[in-house]
Amino acid sequence: MNRAVKIGLAGTCTALLALGGLGTYNIVHGLTSGSADGGDSQDARVFDSSAVSSTPPSDAEAVKRARAFLDDWSRRHLDGAAGDTDVPATASQALRAYADGLHLKKLSFTHVVSVGPSSVTPGATKVTFDVTAQVAGGTWSYPSAVAVLKSTNGRSAVHWNNSVLYPGLGDDQSLTAGTLPSDATPAKVVASDGKTDLSGFTSLRDIAATIGEHAEPTGGKPGTGVAVVDGSGAGVKTLKVFVKGRPALVRTTIDAGLQTVAERAVNDAHLQQKPAGTVALDWRNGHILALAHSGDDGDIAINGIKSPGSTMKIITSAALFDKAGLTPNSPAPCTDSLTANSQLFHNDSGVRANPGSSLAQAFTVSCNTSFIKDGFHYLVNNGDASALHEEAASVFGMGNWSIGGGVATTDPSIPPDVQGGDQAAQFIGQGKVTATPLFMASVAATVRGAGFKQPIILPGQHQQTASRPISARTAGYLQSMMRTVATSGTAAPRLGGLAGVGAKTGTAEEGDHTNGWLTAYNARISVAALVEGGSSGVDSAGYVVRRLLTGS
Repeated sequence: MNRAVKIGLAGTCTALLALGGLGTYNIVHGLTSGSADGGDSQDARVFDSSAVSSTPPSDAEAVKRARAFLDDWSRRHLDGAAGDTDVPATASQALRAYADGLHLKKLSFTHVVSVGPSSVTPGATKVTFDVTAQVAGGTWSYPSAVAVLKSTNGRSAVHWNNSVLYPGLGDDQSLTAGTLPSDATPAKVVASDGKTDLSGFTSLRDIAATIGEHAEPTGGKPGTGVAVVDGSGAGVKTLKVFVKGRPALVRTTIDAGLQTVAERAVNDAHLQQKPAGTVALDWRNGHILALAHSGDDGDIAINGIKSPGSTMKIITSAALFDKAGLTPNSPAPCTDSLTANSQLFHNDSGVRANPGSSLAQAFTVSCNTSFIKDGFHYLVNNGDASALHEEAASVFGMGNWSIGGGVATTDPSIPPDVQGGDQAAQFIGQGKVTATPLFMASVAATVRGAGFKQPIILPGQHQQTASRPISARTAGYLQSMMRTVATSGTAAPRLGGLAGVGAKTGTAEEGDHTNGWLTAYNARISVAALVEGGSSGVDSAGYVVRRLLTGS
């Protein structure tokens, strides 16, 4: 009986040797209870995770252990594969989750090669290989690696973590195949044409990302492939696409063609690389059609909060018409300088004194002293200088706006309780008065559209209303005066000759430099631009605005 058993075993061993290669190793591995090292003692057959050798396994040892692990894994001998790791229970559970999540049909490994000591796991040898997995929906291939450790008793083991399943896979993450999770394919934020991806525009990249996170997308069809999901099953990242889906869309108000123009405009060579920002609105409904900025100081177009200079004279004029009953023909003497509340004010160079100037003439040449004199005389009563604030808030909608999609904007400010010299400075857009190109484009839109329409970037977004509509009388006066500025006034060098354009320039002092402003409208859009460091509105912001008005 004993002899027969010995012959049987010998025959079996001969057959095993004849098979050779990886298959031979696997069968021997099974017969020796997981030992690949050939030791007879119990210690030699068990990896001791509490006594890991500081000396990495040799290349041959590491490849041998990795091959044993991969062969068991490919044959669905998951407990056997797990037994080749330093934490069998954890590995077994993870390997089953891998198979279940991917709906695994077949798994194979090639190019198993040692590349020497691991730079990540101390005392380990790194073995790389290529994986090919037939999963739900198709075949997926990727490169991977394991780290092989050795305990002091001579037993080696694959060091387990989730990156064994896929490189970089986190401990709280898993893999899925088939229909891709909807959140693994981010919504596409597009222009009003429904197809132009806003992330393709430099100025809109961050804004598009914000909108994608906050706005509710519509439509779309999930694709199929392989994805990483978190513990709740939410998509983290798409790894492989078998059938391309159709992303859900968030449609914005942006006009793709005009946005292209705006991107070029803020980088116009005349600006000499000075930071610039611009906004274009559809004055009929408040839709933001273009939004662009240059420089590295953030989004100047909607958050560049600066003194708006003489563009504020639009609101000052409206207040003089509405609250003091003035007209464009009312006197507004233009002097070289003027003192108000003990502060001396002067005009920009090139503005000639004209004691007989009317309000319209002062607006055309942008005379500061005219507006300070009339504003301080008619709009400041017994120290109360809140009239300009009230006009801006009630008629021009100044306030806390939400343009939609979680996009943050900086609110303009005309304080109602200014004191001292600021009571006069506010009427020419200096002192404590601040605004953004977004707000000043809206001011021009309110004039041209004869009413305030709060700017929005998402169609259907809630729009705040102004408590008092601009009167037809005031709108008509302002349109006439802004038209003259464009044809023969301070904006004429850039905008003269353009049909149906009204405008107002501005140059605001800030520290040791000035900022250039210009706001304007035509038959379709209203525009405002700010150039930080611009010597004047017309010779800096004027180039930006002209490009948008002409679409060039």
